[in-house]
Amino acid sequence: MGKRITDKVTWVGKIDWELKTFHGDELSTHKGTSYNSYLIRDEKTVLIDTVWNPYDQEFVAHLKEDIDLQAIDAIVVNHSESDHSGALPVLMREIPDTPIYCTKKAEGILRGLYHKDWNFHNVKTGDTLCIGENTLTFVEAPMCHWPDTMVTYADKEEILFSNDVFGQHYATESLYDDTVNQKDLFDEAEKYYANILNIYNPMVNRKVKEIVGMNLPLKMVAPSHGVIWTNHIGEIVEKYLQWSTNYQEHQITIIYDTMWQSTRRMAQAIADGIRDFDPTVRVVLMNAAKDDKNDILVEVFRSKAIMVGSPTVNMGITYAIAGLLEMIHGMKCKNKKAAAFGSIGWGGGGEKRIQQRLEEAGFEIAAEPGKQLWAPDMEAERKWREYGKAFAAAVLGA
Repeated sequence: MGKRITDKVTWVGKIDWELKTFHGDELSTHKGTSYNSYLIRDEKTVLIDTVWNPYDQEFVAHLKEDIDLQAIDAIVVNHSESDHSGALPVLMREIPDTPIYCTKKAEGILRGLYHKDWNFHNVKTGDTLCIGENTLTFVEAPMCHWPDTMVTYADKEEILFSNDVFGQHYATESLYDDTVNQKDLFDEAEKYYANILNIYNPMVNRKVKEIVGMNLPLKMVAPSHGVIWTNHIGEIVEKYLQWSTNYQEHQITIIYDTMWQSTRRMAQAIADGIRDFDPTVRVVLMNAAKDDKNDILVEVFRSKAIMVGSPTVNMGITYAIAGLLEMIHGMKCKNKKAAAFGSIGWGGGGEKRIQQRLEEAGFEIAAEPGKQLWAPDMEAERKWREYGKAFAAAVLGA
């Protein structure tokens, strides 16, 4: 059964407690997720989004407990990705002529995903749909994850159905922002932003400012993943404005992989040198082979600068570092500095490969690549400590 969030709006989504990875294995979801779908019962009845297709039969069966499907007058698809549209094929077999309101790009994607000639009605920013006491207003939000994305505002309910914007992968039965652990909530919101939306910072920033500028009365912001924002709307909006403006904290993150501990020892000595230069800077060390890759990306997102280290392996770098550098490249970070380091044996080159990838990812190189022949002794560790101090000076200023 659904959960009433207002007299006219019912949450009819799915809590996925078991989900541990998302987008295949690209994104870790330590706290599960939810696929939020909403049913508006006014003079007309409108369904906003559906759920991921593994739960399509379950979704439609539960929806039937809430409403006669034939009473659904319209479906709004804010975003066509499968975690929001996945139940459409099963649902549309029951109500094949029901109009689907979505952007033109969403129609193209839905046709490509499901190969069905449904009753599409394309909408653009400013278009409206009167459903009784409520009028739905559609606002396109391209690249606030995908090019088809839009948000929908219900004026009488004062609810913004924001789809992926303001979302979090956070499974909870309690639905609302003020009923969950606040640190967990904002950590998951930041992880979601850093891993999914950071690449689209300019578009996100413009769209959030546009929506704020509309001066919409808001009682709720209802995303398609995670909690519904009620008491902390201003806070999450302010976070998005901060996060979408080349976000940095007073932090340097050192990411490394190691085979026989030489590169780890370099990393730890470098970290000590950074702290020598500025005891107030937060220094985070993460092992790319052992720590969660998406948690590492959050630390990259927070940092003024990063250092990446790997031993040279077969004239290259370890697969853990190589894969992580590809993910960092996809973040499209701006105004961040970096350096590469690593241990070598009879041949080198890994540190140069890392620097090249960092440059390609948009980082400003703040130090020459550091390399250690075989294992560092105490004298070498002192050298790497000085290397860390010099890097901190280049990043933080003398």
